[in-house]
Amino acid sequence: MRSNTAASVRMMPMNTTTSNEARQADAIPWLPAERLGQFNIDAQLRPWLIGKGLLTLRMKAACGDRFGSRVVGQWTGLLSAAHKSGLRMVDNAGLFREVELCCADQVWVFAQSVIPDSTLCMHPWLAELGDASLGETLSELSGVDRSSYEYAWLPADDKLTAHALREAQVKPAGLWVRRSRIQLRGAPLLVQEAFLPAAGRASRTA
Repeated sequence: MRSNTAASVRMMPMNTTTSNEARQADAIPWLPAERLGQFNIDAQLRPWLIGKGLLTLRMKAACGDRFGSRVVGQWTGLLSAAHKSGLRMVDNAGLFREVELCCADQVWVFAQSVIPDSTLCMHPWLAELGDASLGETLSELSGVDRSSYEYAWLPADDKLTAHALREAQVKPAGLWVRRSRIQLRGAPLLVQEAFLPAAGRASRTA
């Protein structure tokens, strides 16, 4: 089980987005769940990708004391055109937070939260979560609404998947990712979850 330490968070510099990167991000075909039947998705991965309920709680139930999570990065940066589209707003910058969810020391899910500046101004505590789970924290609050998930297969050289696979010795051609827009008392944030090849392949009995 991986331990959580606030000191492990890497404070990264503000990133920039070129017009070419913005065009590539805009070209990503985000799909509703009903379209996933057209794709040959790994049988071990599919229930985790489309399943309902908080992902951390589902993983804790499946992995038992083998479950672990850690914050691997938090920084301020520019929002890409794809971020703005997913958020449905025009903020230019925001806070990025990245977390790994693990089972038996294998990373199953790489989660990235994108919190635009306007949302952060309304809810500054979002920058001070530390090791706390964002999903579990939001589930305890009133006035929180989550959109339906959208799904996409992102190639390994996409920024999100590149971060998710940064320590992988053998890298797949890409990863399935889902995203949803959360409204916290009217203020949006975007959560994107990349599912790694190990997802669903270990359990509490492994």
